[in-house]
Amino acid sequence: MSIDNDTTDTSTADLTEVPSQVEHDDLHSHEVSDKTYVLIALVLAVLTAAEVATTEIAGVPDALLIPSLLIMMAIKFFVVVSYFMHLKHDAALFKFGFYIGLAGAIVLYSVMLATFHFFLS
Repeated sequence: MSIDNDTTDTSTADLTEVPSQVEHDDLHSHEVSDKTYVLIALVLAVLTAAEVATTEIAGVPDALLIPSLLIMMAIKFFVVVSYFMHLKHDAALFKFGFYIGLAGAIVLYSVMLATFHFFLS
């Protein structure tokens, strides 16, 4: 009784179909310049200042306060996820997952506010 050993000679394998790292970098080059990162940081700082100012301004009706904060939060989420987490260049499945998470958070927050009768006052 003999056991057949199926050994494949890998030294003769055709490796020409595997792209090199240089070719991979050329295909997926999505470098963001430092100037763009500084601009994004400034936009995020302005949005954060607007959020703080919105909460500090006396007399803003609650019916406008929460939606405006949610809108600014969503904009900041999209900017951070798109640029700093490089989701802008990722597959659509990953984008979908993040956006579903954002929508879920907004729905959950709205349901909790409705539970406490926030919108009725």
